[in-house]
Amino acid sequence: MSKLFLDHLFNFVTENKQTLFNQIITERTRHVTVVLENIFQPQNASAVIRSCDVFGIQDLHVIENDNKYNLNPKVVLGASKWVNLFKYNRHENNTLNCINQLKKQGYKIYATTPHTNDMLISDVPLDEKCAFMFGTELTGLSETAMQNADGFVKIPMYGFTESLNISVSAAILLYEVSKRLKESNINWQLSDEEKIEQLLIWAKKVVKNSDLIENEFKKKSHS
Repeated sequence: MSKLFLDHLFNFVTENKQTLFNQIITERTRHVTVVLENIFQPQNASAVIRSCDVFGIQDLHVIENDNKYNLNPKVVLGASKWVNLFKYNRHENNTLNCINQLKKQGYKIYATTPHTNDMLISDVPLDEKCAFMFGTELTGLSETAMQNADGFVKIPMYGFTESLNISVSAAILLYEVSKRLKESNINWQLSDEEKIEQLLIWAKKVVKNSDLIENEFKKKSHS
């Protein structure tokens, strides 16, 4: 059904856009994901979602404990249309809820912090799914995040300042990890089913009245 509807919906998508969708979907991954905890600067939040899109990371998880995740349209440049955003803001402990959900999905949780000597980005084992957590610009990750992480990762730095802007840190990490994945034998791409599901999400975002088209398609399919 999904594949049939995708083929039908693609009739309303330009050939150029179809080609682009089919090209980009092969580079998308859920083997790696990003988690942002309590980010309060819209320009940084927006820059991270752009980095996810650029490096093929399909899902971005956002924990809103004290700060809402606000996007800056001038910075995000439409990237939020192509990356799936999951928000955690309904529980007493949103951080733990997010971590537990990701662990159930098979992710190893890595806290990014300059304050440990656990491992560098280049040393993170990628044979299992990885979720990289980034904290607020001022205080970093919460104690809950640190205590429930499976490991700690840092970016090598050789200057006087001990930390990078969160959006820069995320971009460096995602570049390194995506490069390593593509050079590996790891099956990091989306499954065929996931590709169809994601292409449908994208197509619905560019086709006007996609809901009406879907309802009509379902009526004809059942008649």
